[in-house]
Amino acid sequence: MRPDSYERFPAPRQDPVLPESPAAPGPVPPHAAIVPQPAPPAGPAAGPLAHPATGSVARFAAGPLARPVAAPATPDLARPRASRAVPVVVLPAVDAAALAVAGAACAAGLAGGDHLGAGPAILYGLAVFAGLSLTGLHRLRITLRVSDQAGRILAAILVPAALLAIAGLLPAGLIPAGLLAPAQITTGAVAQLALVSAGLVLAGRLAAAAVLRAARRRGALAEPALIVGSGTFGAHLAGEIREHPELGLRVTGFLEDGAPRRDLLEPTLGRPDDLARIVRELGIRRVLLCFGEGRDEDLVPVLRASGRLAADVCVVPRLHELGLGVPRASLDEIWGIPLIPLRRLGRGRASLALKRAFDITVAAVLLAAAAPLLLVLGAVIRWQTGQSALFRQLRVTGAGQQSTIWKLRTVTETPGPRTWSVDPAQCSALGRWLRVTHLDELPQLINVLRGDMSLVGPRPERGCFAADFARHIPRYADRDRMRAGLTGWAQVHGLHGDTSIAERSRFDNTYIEYWSPWLDLVILVKTIGSAVAGLGASR
Repeated sequence: MRPDSYERFPAPRQDPVLPESPAAPGPVPPHAAIVPQPAPPAGPAAGPLAHPATGSVARFAAGPLARPVAAPATPDLARPRASRAVPVVVLPAVDAAALAVAGAACAAGLAGGDHLGAGPAILYGLAVFAGLSLTGLHRLRITLRVSDQAGRILAAILVPAALLAIAGLLPAGLIPAGLLAPAQITTGAVAQLALVSAGLVLAGRLAAAAVLRAARRRGALAEPALIVGSGTFGAHLAGEIREHPELGLRVTGFLEDGAPRRDLLEPTLGRPDDLARIVRELGIRRVLLCFGEGRDEDLVPVLRASGRLAADVCVVPRLHELGLGVPRASLDEIWGIPLIPLRRLGRGRASLALKRAFDITVAAVLLAAAAPLLLVLGAVIRWQTGQSALFRQLRVTGAGQQSTIWKLRTVTETPGPRTWSVDPAQCSALGRWLRVTHLDELPQLINVLRGDMSLVGPRPERGCFAADFARHIPRYADRDRMRAGLTGWAQVHGLHGDTSIAERSRFDNTYIEYWSPWLDLVILVKTIGSAVAGLGASR
């Protein structure tokens, strides 16, 4: 019986030195290791052999303990493109079809009950589809178990239904005539649409999971996978993947900081620093991060420097036998081993477009509301100082990008290029009040509309200081992955002025890793609350 523990995979070891012998090749012992070696010269003592587990061609060297030598891993160019496209499009296609059928059936009255207008049905379907996508429910999991995500799927279906029902209860004058005319919306029709949508979406996903599972068992949709860490657990994970083809993975190789292991079926393809190159060259679709010889913190800059990898990245938690405080819907699994997928929200073009649309909309509204106040403040500053009301300064606003940032003038003398903090004695009474309330930052709404900045993001810094901080503070330069902001996660926690740069960097990078439209809204509300509190304190 096969032992259930991954201890059957030994720790890295060196193969014994084998005595040379002119004898003819003998049978291969079961413990013979597959090791990368140059192929022996052609002749009667050598011949090709396809390995049953990997399908790669190996050659046998002559000797009493002949050992197969694995051919180097190469991209499988003959594999159909469907194996790469299906994991990306299958769930969005199934959900779109289910929502379209549900909307058409309810709008045409085929589902019975109250009739729902075509406009509300279309808007509802789009809202549900967007919710499923933004919450990560269009990611195809390794373990195809619909029940794990059923709760989140139902929430994505019911929340737009509740909003639509509320819209139907509003007076007709509050909603413009068109797609959401209240006369076209009844509570019964909305409830019927939600029930039909939930049934079709769940049924469609169950059917898709069954079809995909069957195709994976036949090897039709195996995705190339890369394991970072070739230690005992990495070898165990590769073994589980080989023994369970229904997971739909095919291990291409390992990345490891230490010496390559000589007792694994798959080759060591390089070091973790080679991650982006290996993913690109071999068409890797799944990256599994295991605990190996390297330090975990060394993988952080590697993953961040890799940018938007065209691969799904999952982390194996070190204490994976213990229950995690993470919803099952957010986890993945390889035969009972939990995986934590890394977030991709905020890294794709769609997320960046959503953030930009949010910036333009909110900045335009805030600038229109603040325009009268800006005109009054500008006139007073011009009268008091005799200088331009706007102060301009070149700052780093992104990776390799510098922009001229505008502020209301608060000092009577222009600070030097290396001046870090402003002496309050150099500020007028109005200038000190503007700095306390942060109203001097209002002109940066123009920078937001121009695309130089975002409403929320890491605060921009002068180039000389940014270069110094990047040299001395770990992860500081990682802030430049996102466009600089008028306010940020560090600022709403009081980290501005003469505060720790390392702590600011930590908060900024945390914001980037966990960005969401909701987090931007929370930060803006906190910023406005802080400004109002400053107004009250300055009286």
